[in-house]
Amino acid sequence: MTPLSVVIITYNEEKNIARCMQSVMPIADEVVVLDSFSTDRTAVIVQELGGIFHQHSFKGYGAQKNAAAALASHDTILFLDADEALSEQLCNSIRQEKLRGFPQDGYLMNRLNSYLGQWIRHGSWYPDRKLRLANKKKSAWSLDIVHESLVPDKDARIGLLSGDLLHYTYTSYDDHVDKNNKYSRLSAQLLFEKGKKATWFKLVFNPFWAFFTSYFLRAGFLDGFNGFVIAVHIGHLTFLKYSKLYRLNHPQP
Repeated sequence: MTPLSVVIITYNEEKNIARCMQSVMPIADEVVVLDSFSTDRTAVIVQELGGIFHQHSFKGYGAQKNAAAALASHDTILFLDADEALSEQLCNSIRQEKLRGFPQDGYLMNRLNSYLGQWIRHGSWYPDRKLRLANKKKSAWSLDIVHESLVPDKDARIGLLSGDLLHYTYTSYDDHVDKNNKYSRLSAQLLFEKGKKATWFKLVFNPFWAFFTSYFLRAGFLDGFNGFVIAVHIGHLTFLKYSKLYRLNHPQP
């Protein structure tokens, strides 16, 4: 049996961290939490649940996760955000791979998002596949300022686990709007740094296509009213991203 480290980065996650940690207890040989100097009870909860608690100033999501991986005692790491938890089926799938010695270098898993208390099983939000379980010698987190990802080596062998990674997202429409504003700014900055341009065509067509894809092509309508709301927000986020990129391309005097 190959030992498994679970790594979580936190900042003021007292509402989420216990659920996250409790979901991995059946499979984790250690839970390492790297915190960005929380001011709430995050540290107390982690230590009460037997987690290994460290603190480090925040240098970006990817950099923070790489730093947390370096603190793990074992090579095989499950990376989680504090607002995530393992479903019972996913936990069992990981247990089976652990018993087999984790024959793959990394594992993808489907992420199931909860929106205002409803599980969203269609549209652009599902299966929302993520690489989260990997050998740290065969992967590293990208340093993008937004939407960082775990990048495997070119020769890494990647498998797919059954079960869902449960993601507890927005609890209000206001929260969703605020996050759209934040992520659109960071996404526009990332595109600008990569030399991308925002054209009028992208400003008009891309938001419409993002909505159409989520709501119709990927059957977001099957999630009812919230499926429609999410598709609208996806279009809105796309519009904000390209409008902010346009301003970066054409700064006002």
